[in-house]
Amino acid sequence: MDEIEIPAHFLCPISLQLMRDPVTVCTGITYDRENIERWLFSCKNNTCPVTKQCLLDHGLTPNHTLRRLIQSWCTLNASLGVERIPTPKSPIDKTQIVKLLTEAKRFPEKQLKCLTRLRSVAFEGQRNKTCLESAGVIEFLATTMKNNNTQEDSTVLSEAAIEVLFHLNLSEARLKTLINNEEFHFIESLFHVLRLGNYQSRVYATMLLRSAFEVADPIQLISVKTTLFVEIMRVLCDQISHQASKAALKLIVELFPWGRNRIKGVEGGTVSVLIELLLGTSERRTCELILIALDQLCGCAEGRAELLNHGAGVAIVSKKILRVSHVASERGVRILASICRYSANARVLHEMLQVGAVSKLCLVLQVNCGFKTKERAKEKWELDLRV
Repeated sequence: MDEIEIPAHFLCPISLQLMRDPVTVCTGITYDRENIERWLFSCKNNTCPVTKQCLLDHGLTPNHTLRRLIQSWCTLNASLGVERIPTPKSPIDKTQIVKLLTEAKRFPEKQLKCLTRLRSVAFEGQRNKTCLESAGVIEFLATTMKNNNTQEDSTVLSEAAIEVLFHLNLSEARLKTLINNEEFHFIESLFHVLRLGNYQSRVYATMLLRSAFEVADPIQLISVKTTLFVEIMRVLCDQISHQASKAALKLIVELFPWGRNRIKGVEGGTVSVLIELLLGTSERRTCELILIALDQLCGCAEGRAELLNHGAGVAIVSKKILRVSHVASERGVRILASICRYSANARVLHEMLQVGAVSKLCLVLQVNCGFKTKERAKEKWELDLRV
């Protein structure tokens, strides 16, 4: 192919490669469908790449004449190793999607087949995802999940729906609409999948919950239940995927500062799970997120008590100081400072001496740490001396 001279008008102006599915935009310029759809829908551009004119209409008209010329040229050069480009399928349009949804609503037994088709369409590209959104698919998926919230024995429809929903890459505005519309019970639907779904569905639920709570109102953040923290910890314990674990940690860090969520987290077993995870990881960002969460939990008496009740709590926090990052060291010192300030007794301070926490704090005072970190370390160290 490198030695064959390809006619210039067969090349896509964006990629400079042979066009497989030429389409024309409203400015009259022809592009390969895959490239122009990526330009418009994935990269969120609103201009013609060649003319720089604003595209008021994102409609793409198939250039059948050029496609046939390209196919004929491929056939003529087949002896030189050029493969004939197949005739592309017609892209799906909004009318077809609406018809599919209408049929699924009328005949519930066809819902799984409909969800399978929607998944296939969504995976074909950003243009199709935009088409699905405009046809009302997001609302259909949210309703499907809500209608199956009471199904304790089967989550097949909810699992299929959440997969499509996740891959639609919902915008903040869309997410906010879903969680604020009481008709959908969206948070409850995600929790249902988190609790009963298969491993992959629980990954989707965790990541969607994290995104949803990022745009949630304070009342929604305050109103979470202890059982949510129980299920998030189960995701961390099961170690379904690195992506899910990161999302779970970021989610609890987002939730802990609100209302009684720290106490709910302690009741949900978060402290012991986080300590066990910290014992088994050396990855920088994971350690930082765990220490941030433990620091938040140590802001309440229940959290400090749980950390002290764990045989390795103080030891592993101390060990991570000066071994991971500046953020981890700062949080580790904050945790030890909280314990010394509010939960110190002879037994606790003796344990700190035994596991090397005091000597680690002395080291913090000598190295190039932040001013606040050194001040907390000094305060804790002086308290140890007094006791």
